Amino acid sequence: MALKVAVQMDPIASINPRGDSTFAMMLEAQSRGHRLDYYTVGSLGLRDNMLSAEIAPITVIDKEKGQHFTLGEARRAELSGYDVVLMRQDPPFDMNYITITHLLERLHPKTYVMNAPAAVRNAPEKILVTEFPELMPPTLVTRDRTLIQEFRREHGNIIIKPLYGNGGAGVFLIEEGSQNLVSLIELFETAFHEPFMVQRYLPEVRKGDKRIIIVDGEPVGAVNRVPQEGEARSNLHVGGRAELSALTPREREICAAIGPKLRELDLIFVGIDVIGGYLTEINVTSPTGIREIKRLGGPDIAPMIWDAIERRRASSAR
Repeated sequence: MALKVAVQMDPIASINPRGDSTFAMMLEAQSRGHRLDYYTVGSLGLRDNMLSAEIAPITVIDKEKGQHFTLGEARRAELSGYDVVLMRQDPPFDMNYITITHLLERLHPKTYVMNAPAAVRNAPEKILVTEFPELMPPTLVTRDRTLIQEFRREHGNIIIKPLYGNGGAGVFLIEEGSQNLVSLIELFETAFHEPFMVQRYLPEVRKGDKRIIIVDGEPVGAVNRVPQEGEARSNLHVGGRAELSALTPREREICAAIGPKLRELDLIFVGIDVIGGYLTEINVTSPTGIREIKRLGGPDIAPMIWDAIERRRASSAR
């Protein structure tokens, strides 16, 4: 049956439809005959325990940026009147993001929110992954300079990154012998209130940082992102090269280990990052990669996501 779907996302005029996973999910919802509406988080309002937003009907079109959507007239509407809400705004995972999860939690699961807002709030990408230390590279989460310096002496080349960053922003490689560690810690102390994440540098990243898409606890496709020469980050928007990739036995082992936890948390659409056989992140806020996988000849993942949403919606409606 047709569903009423509200998409909470960043301004749609600003996205690149060629690579945007939310856009792919909207195209699939539209093809299934679901009613599709759109809003941004700035218009959310809670009054008398009723959550509303300035919502506009939207039609998405698989064309270049600037031609990829048409909007109807916006009006304020209660989100409880929808069957599904897609929570798809990008991080940073800050107090605003956390507040939005609290607001959307009032709807879920009667109005099914994907991913489940409480799970997103309690399992940000660089925190959830620490529940699986046996799958990770050596990792330290701290603001303590002494601990960071001891970790660096033990492991040599290290990566330092903000705990709640995204898209590769603020990721630094500090090589053994570099005299910039203390200056970088000072910069992080000024810029971030939270602890930092420090990991042993994995030289295998030169061969790629693999994004594996997991839908309802099962791996369904992967893209390997190879960094540019002279760049420590492999994210596509900073110049990483995407290659379709099959899963290795070790990567299947990682997926099998974390899949039950993802299902338990009701996290339907997840993107994990694996470097050299080590799990480095579990992305649950606004994962990406499904358009790249399809464009490179891999599976069409958007229908799989909607199959899972429709199963959950049917279950919660009973």
